[in-house]
Parts: sequence; structure tokens; C-alpha cells
Amino acid sequence: MSKNAWPIALCAIVSLQLGPAAAAVDAIPMVLIPAGGDVQWQAGPPSLPKGIEISVLAGDPAKPGPFVLRLKMPPNIVIAPHTHATAENVTVLSGAVFHGMGEKLDVNSGDRLERGGFVYLPALMPHSVWTTGEAVEFQVTGTGPFGVNYINPADDPSKGAK
Repeated sequence: MSKNAWPIALCAIVSLQLGPAAAAVDAIPMVLIPAGGDVQWQAGPPSLPKGIEISVLAGDPAKPGPFVLRLKMPPNIVIAPHTHATAENVTVLSGAVFHGMGEKLDVNSGDRLERGGFVYLPALMPHSVWTTGEAVEFQVTGTGPFGVNYINPADDPSKGAK
């Protein structure tokens, strides 16, 4: 192989390996939301406690591929210990939310995440989230399919609990 052919061959190999990943990213059309007030909110899915609102900004969390969503949690609400099948990135946009690790809820040992606070959670990491006296808005990014898998099935609001 000639000296000039190596860079071309290397580029071809890299693009073949990155092709599927690049296609997944390109599967989401451009999204532009000029101001926070332009976000369209709806009631959260049955797997989240009543009162939580959600807005899917890009992608579809239920399908393979990247997504961006926002959640609004009212004061004094708990998302019981749960996991997600894929990793998640959480950034607090307003208010303060508490985040606890582990399979048991302990509201005395969680970390307070305020505006600008961030947490990265690997797939299958047990955790819980709760608010106290103020509402909170946060953004979640990740790769779907994404859902809430409660440690204790009785905590799943879609199953008739709480």
C-alpha cells in the first residue's frame, strides 16, 4: 500500500465504525426552543407520581436513540427507589431536588441538588428523587429505550400504588 493510501484507508475504517452512531444522532431533527416559556408540558407518564409534568424536547425516550426531556416536580413529592436500563444525565434548572442512592429511601441522607447541579447515573444504578418545600424543574438526557423500573414494584404508581 502506498504512503498516501494509509490516511484514506484509515478514514474509511473509522467512518464504517462510526456510521451507525452518527446515524442515531442524525435521526433527531433539529429542535429550537427560544425560551423556557415555550416548552410544552403534559402530565407525566403513569409510572411517575401524579403531579409531575414532563416535556420531551428531542428524541423519544421509549425508542432506541438519544433523547432530551424535562420534568417539573411539585413540592413534597417522591419518586421511590428505582433504576433505568440506560445511563442518565440530570441537570437541575430551577429549584432544588434531593437525590438519594441505594435501594431504600432515606430522606435524611440524600444530596441536595440546586440550580445548575448535575448528576450522572450509570445504567441500573438504584436511586430516588424527592422535593421538599419548593417545586423543581430538571432536564434529563440519555439514550433510550428509557423507563423507570421501581426496586419495590408496589411503589410503581402505574400498578395502583400511591
